[in-house]
Amino acid sequence: MFFVMENTDNTPATPESVWAILKEIAASQKEADRLRKEADERHEQFRAEAEKRSAEADKRIAETDRQLRETDRQVQELNKSINGISKSNGLFAEEYFFNSFKQGKSTFFGETFEDIERKVKGIEPGFKDEYDILLINGNAVGIIEVKYKGRIDDVADVINKAHTFRVNYPKYKNHRVYLALATMIFNQRLEDECVKEGIAIVKQVGDKVIIADEHLKVF
Repeated sequence: MFFVMENTDNTPATPESVWAILKEIAASQKEADRLRKEADERHEQFRAEAEKRSAEADKRIAETDRQLRETDRQVQELNKSINGISKSNGLFAEEYFFNSFKQGKSTFFGETFEDIERKVKGIEPGFKDEYDILLINGNAVGIIEVKYKGRIDDVADVINKAHTFRVNYPKYKNHRVYLALATMIFNQRLEDECVKEGIAIVKQVGDKVIIADEHLKVF
């Protein structure tokens, strides 16, 4: 390596001055190497910390995902249990009211019915429906919708049964149609709505089935 040194004061270069310059260059190079080494160490430390944080974040994400999957599984199990209970309650209510009508008197809604049928399905396109209990004679049909716990929204569904029934079973088009809502749990608002719409109220009181049909109308 060759160095061209410019002597600004025209002082002749001596071995001592050259040696001093070389020492300064060596010292500068050593300082540069130290700074570069520190920079590399800081870069490596930063990279290691970034990788550690990324690994921890991935671990937290994986744990969160596991917890979400577990929560989803528990919710699904709970829904299955709730749906199972609801289905069991519904089946119990249907069995209870069907047996009550079947074993009781044959006169309801001011009519005497010869036949009683259960879970009758209508399959006409656009009018598919299911009728929980049907009371039938030569002139009238009683459609009884059964719920374990009645809701105010059930009233509109009950009324719609009269329409879908006539479409599904046109042979009864000239029959009088009576509607009833049978439920194990009634509230006053629901009863008032049934009275207003002319739907018979069928409910359990103690160990008896009570039918309120003074307000009944023909659909």
